[in-house]
Amino acid sequence: MTKYGSFPGTRPRRLRTTPAMRRMVAETRLHPADFILPAFVREGVSEPVPIEAMPGVVQHTRDSLKKAALEAVEAGVSGIMLFGVPEESKKDGAGTAGTDPDGILQVALRDVRAEVGDDLLVMSDLCLDEFTDHGHCGVLDADGRVDNDATLERYAEMAQVQADAGAHIVGPSGMMDGQIGVIRDALDQIGREDVSILAYTAKYSSAFYGPFREAVGSALRGDRKTYQQDPANVRESLRELALDLEEGADMVMVKPAGPYLDILARVAEASDVPVVAYQISGEYSMVEAAAERGWIDRDQAILETLTGIKRAGADNILTYWAVEAAQKLR
Repeated sequence: MTKYGSFPGTRPRRLRTTPAMRRMVAETRLHPADFILPAFVREGVSEPVPIEAMPGVVQHTRDSLKKAALEAVEAGVSGIMLFGVPEESKKDGAGTAGTDPDGILQVALRDVRAEVGDDLLVMSDLCLDEFTDHGHCGVLDADGRVDNDATLERYAEMAQVQADAGAHIVGPSGMMDGQIGVIRDALDQIGREDVSILAYTAKYSSAFYGPFREAVGSALRGDRKTYQQDPANVRESLRELALDLEEGADMVMVKPAGPYLDILARVAEASDVPVVAYQISGEYSMVEAAAERGWIDRDQAILETLTGIKRAGADNILTYWAVEAAQKLR
């Protein structure tokens, strides 16, 4: 046989010969502790409500949410991120249900924290979009634009009530300028230096959020392009990262995950705190829809997408498959 360079002496395929060999030399490994489960809890329902655009995902009742949290503990998942879905009549322009100590999100935080204690990190979405009648992530000015600084005042109050309700970690997702510093100050003012902030550092204005808006009953008209990031930009994410770290972020996030693996890799390279990626609703629903039609192998696709996110640099992944994937790995 003619020798071409180091071939035939060098054969990389030797390290792919058997499952045991591939497992031994794997450069990226998934673990149940990598995962965080996003979960929706809806006010005023007696049974879990299936989300049509997200097969297998539901809007929980308070009781079913507690069961889901216990299941996550048993699977070895690290955390659960809660999103509250209030009754329509409780939505208003300021999103006051989001700061009501008896609002659905705060009640759910207390429920889950009482159920799991410190065995699972109880995390809360810190944003107004689920609670406003216009669906935006902040309060609006007289011209109908999101008022950044007025919204920060609402976020500060929201952080305090979520901490009081039992959140270990708050996740400000609204992409307001200065939100991390304002929230850190608000938490410290009430003696909650122990509550961590997961900054939604690079959150892009994405078409892949579509199913999520059904999940939270969003009233949004229009878009969020004036505050979420432009999909065309990279440097912008690194600037946001520098600002969030300066303001005191304990962890940072890239969202969505799959379409933005290049951003995730850049953020992971530059960050000196843990990096989280959110595999969002549209990513989930595409796999589920294709698998339901027999076009792809569902189980392989789930683990492949999660491995790709981990390989790109994520320390942790929010995914609707968190419990299922953890159980498969165990």
